[in-house]
Amino acid sequence: MKLLYTLLFLGLTNVIFSQSTFDYQVQLNPISIANFPGIHSYAFGQSNGKWLIIGGRVDGIHARQPFNAFPSSNNNTTIYVVDVVTNQFWSTSINVLPTALKEQLQASNFNFYQDENALYIIGGYAFSATANDHITFNKMTSINVSGLINSVVNGTSILPHFKQMTDANFAITGGQLGKINNTFYLIGGHRFDGRYNPMNNPTFTQTYSNQIRKFSIDNSGTQLSIYNYEAITDAVHLHRRDYNLLPQIFPDGSQGYTISSGVFQINVDLPFLYPVDIKPEGYFPQTSFNQYLSNYHSAKSCLYDATENRMHNLFFGGISQYYYNGTTLVQDNNVPFVNTISRTTRFANGALQEYQLPETMPALKGASAEFIPNKSLPHYSNEVIKLSEITTDEFVIGHIVGGLTSPSANPFSVNNTSTTSANATIYEVKLIRNAPLGVQPIEGKNPFSMSVSPNPTDSSTVRINFKMAYATNIDYFVSTMDGKIVLDGEIEDTTRGDNSMNFELDGISNQTVIITFIFDNKFYVSQKVIVK
Repeated sequence: MKLLYTLLFLGLTNVIFSQSTFDYQVQLNPISIANFPGIHSYAFGQSNGKWLIIGGRVDGIHARQPFNAFPSSNNNTTIYVVDVVTNQFWSTSINVLPTALKEQLQASNFNFYQDENALYIIGGYAFSATANDHITFNKMTSINVSGLINSVVNGTSILPHFKQMTDANFAITGGQLGKINNTFYLIGGHRFDGRYNPMNNPTFTQTYSNQIRKFSIDNSGTQLSIYNYEAITDAVHLHRRDYNLLPQIFPDGSQGYTISSGVFQINVDLPFLYPVDIKPEGYFPQTSFNQYLSNYHSAKSCLYDATENRMHNLFFGGISQYYYNGTTLVQDNNVPFVNTISRTTRFANGALQEYQLPETMPALKGASAEFIPNKSLPHYSNEVIKLSEITTDEFVIGHIVGGLTSPSANPFSVNNTSTTSANATIYEVKLIRNAPLGVQPIEGKNPFSMSVSPNPTDSSTVRINFKMAYATNIDYFVSTMDGKIVLDGEIEDTTRGDNSMNFELDGISNQTVIITFIFDNKFYVSQKVIVK
């Protein structure tokens, strides 16, 4: 009876702990603006309470057939300005712009970031009449946000509010753009030229960035330019696109970012599950933790509680390899649309924990949507909301705008993409101070481990010991410190529990390499090895 009591007490403590880490309920309130269209995969900026929306698409998820994927007729060629307070919007066509501008600004899956009054848009993918093909644009455009908003509202010329430059390093789509201190970070993504083809037939070329591209921008004159360009490469951990980039306040108070999930792993067409932290001093894969409930780009909001030193990240719907059916966590490798609202929290000791919230999206929505934050709330320069400085019990943290909506979980895998559409309903997102019931903590710990000996080594053969939580497949990669993969393969005939093997580092000498084991296509373990 004593043992039973202890287990019950620990279980109750865990439930209380999971619920008390974030004392808010989430409420979504639909807002309908007459004639405002559905749109997804766009870029946005905001000024004086008005939103600026550029690019993206007005159809549903892309078709499987190359001839029917990403038709230019469904590019968004309209600039929108939205006032959500008065429920009205204004619009103008981009067709008055020079060819290079109007072609890029009707693309989708940009990398974009608003720095004060300048909105920077990099890359994006769409049909280019100039190239007579679908391309990833090698452009960066800067937009005077307040000036463009005023011109759209007042019906005056929009031409003065744009600058554009060309650089091959900007030919990226599906990545994310951020800024730490005075340095911009173009993170992940890929260059994709040609027609999409799910069978990998030669209708396109694709090159993952595998990089964090760092640079400064000079926007002071009439000509846009960059300087201090630097690229950091990692073909294993940075092989990501279509993910959520989370602005963060880390436990030491510093600002940075976290790459949340994303696709696709090198060895299998499934999402990454572990995050990667990005700081001025480098990037740090967090392979001891997996996030299950949000894998693709979706609406998200980031809030920091300075009193408790807790960083909270909210994810709204989207597309995920995992979802809950009641209390059962379901794995679906078709990676379906989900209605899940989830949260990850980073605690003062750096530990990460994921939670399913009891609230859900009103339908299978949220994928390729944007969360436009309420800038009237106290916030950091990277737009993380200062949660502990908000004293009211109910407050609007922002709005979910656009995105995809689907009547079924897996329309893509059954070739039913025509049933999907771009969402036209805007959702006001409110937090209500109240300890929520039904919060589900999720076990995200990596149960696999690996060690290498001797390390350093003067031999081409090392001994690897690894512990397996269960018998499963193992893929491995050996990469150099400059991010290039030099060896890869599979390991067979392993068993649950302790395993050991001789591992050949053929042709490797006088350098440090990183050995990465991937267990069950979901758990990564990396070890640096010095080879003399």
